[in-house]
Amino acid sequence: MHEALAAPYGGRGMTHTDEICDVVIIGAGHNGLVCAAYLAAAGLKTHVTERRGIVGGAAVTEEFHPGFRNSTASYTVSLLHPRVIAELDLHAHGLRVIERDIANFYPLGNEPGRYLKLAFDQERTQAEIAKLSRKDADALPAYASAIERAADVLRGFVLETPPNVGGGARDLWRGIRTGNALRRLPTDERQILADLFTKSAAEFLRQWFEHPAVIGAFAFDGVVGAYASPETPGTAYVLLHHAFGEVNGKKGRWGHAVGGMGAIADAMRRAAQRRGATIATDAPVREVLIERGRAAGVVLESGETIRARRVAANVGPKLLFTRLVPPGAAPPAFERRMQGFACGSATFRMNVALSQLPDFACLPGRTAAEHHRSGVIIGPSLDYLDRAYLDARREGWSRAPVIEMLIPSTMDETLAPQGRHVASLFCQHFAPELPDGRSWDDAREEAADCVIDTVNRYAPNFRDSVIARQIHTPLDLERKFGLVGGDIFHGRLSLDQMFSSRPALGAADYRMPIEGLYLCGSGAHPGGGVTGAPGFNAAREIIRDFRRTRRP
Repeated sequence: MHEALAAPYGGRGMTHTDEICDVVIIGAGHNGLVCAAYLAAAGLKTHVTERRGIVGGAAVTEEFHPGFRNSTASYTVSLLHPRVIAELDLHAHGLRVIERDIANFYPLGNEPGRYLKLAFDQERTQAEIAKLSRKDADALPAYASAIERAADVLRGFVLETPPNVGGGARDLWRGIRTGNALRRLPTDERQILADLFTKSAAEFLRQWFEHPAVIGAFAFDGVVGAYASPETPGTAYVLLHHAFGEVNGKKGRWGHAVGGMGAIADAMRRAAQRRGATIATDAPVREVLIERGRAAGVVLESGETIRARRVAANVGPKLLFTRLVPPGAAPPAFERRMQGFACGSATFRMNVALSQLPDFACLPGRTAAEHHRSGVIIGPSLDYLDRAYLDARREGWSRAPVIEMLIPSTMDETLAPQGRHVASLFCQHFAPELPDGRSWDDAREEAADCVIDTVNRYAPNFRDSVIARQIHTPLDLERKFGLVGGDIFHGRLSLDQMFSSRPALGAADYRMPIEGLYLCGSGAHPGGGVTGAPGFNAAREIIRDFRRTRRP
């Protein structure tokens, strides 16, 4: 394990009192568990308090119908950082990830053969694209190379603390190091990065491709978790954000955690507890305790106070500063920033129990095949993606939504009874707030029917195969998982909310503008997804502060 994170604070370890812990962490989501594991490994007395009865935050596996279990929110693996996996020894704690056969399957219509498969093998993907456009197939290697080089640059910054604007010598050095890393890149790579951070996904992709279905296939990643059209500037970065992951040492792969996403959280929980962290569930925090301008612990909804020398929040920054931190505790300008911090990924999440596999009209068959074990994307063209967004802005949700369906039971028999299946339906675009004051509580069943009907247009047996369904509207995601506006990333991944601006200028180093308060969740760099990186980075900065300051 990295020396800065693993070596005990002090020489022979620390003594503790029963009255106070070193760090209390709000939220046992995956980043909170990662942070706890590293802090405890460094000898810090660490306590995690979790609102729900299970750990994992949005990375959980739950039974939603008798005999049917699924990852009920986050649903697929790629971005989880290999260093976190290795240093916390997650495989020894039960984590096993199975790679998808192919990346994605795109039904383009109902005629046999009207589909597109994106494989992990470039030559095979070229052959698929050539069915639509020979020119686009020939352009694929150059595009794939550009994305991979940009993803490599991003990988180099994922476990780095961004330089704070107006910070001290350490921040100056971080800024110089960041600038030097970019300066050493060839000019063409710097241009690609500039394009990815500023352009729309569609504009970026048109540099290589011309067929609307091909552009739409790649643009899908640009609208995932982004309430935006693929024509919206900034969506090119969202596309890149989904490209820097790996599975089992293979870059760009996607996979399934056996047992569901809860298996990741369970492995992290074991790693944290083995290192000495304590975790309490069914212990919601009412507020952060502020004394003399400093975070001094948390007050639970039960009235119990947990005192601590440091507080780390694994909740979104908007939730933290609008609901948990007392008004007036943070500087006024920062409070305004948090009030306006953009949240709302327009995500609608469903889990369904199935009596049989979908039988797609364009690729018939109810026996499990590679396309059933991939990400099935309902988004057959660039115009389709654009219309879905425009419909949502006008009507609240699209009547032809963008859907990614995964059927993890085709790879993991532990999730459903024999011969039956579970599917995850991850849907865009569903507005965080509906027009005309309508509540999602009133619209949830209608919206869910729309999702089922949309899949049924491409797989005509789908509606009749649904045994049960679990619905998470944007409002449900906020209530259940604490995702403000249903935002799966704890805040929009836009240029004004990234790197040194995440969550705000001057607070990018995980230290909030209240002494002793830190942010260790996805609202900090590098942003959303099941990465473990914000928890890792925050732990490093907390440990540095303990080493730098004399203990009371």
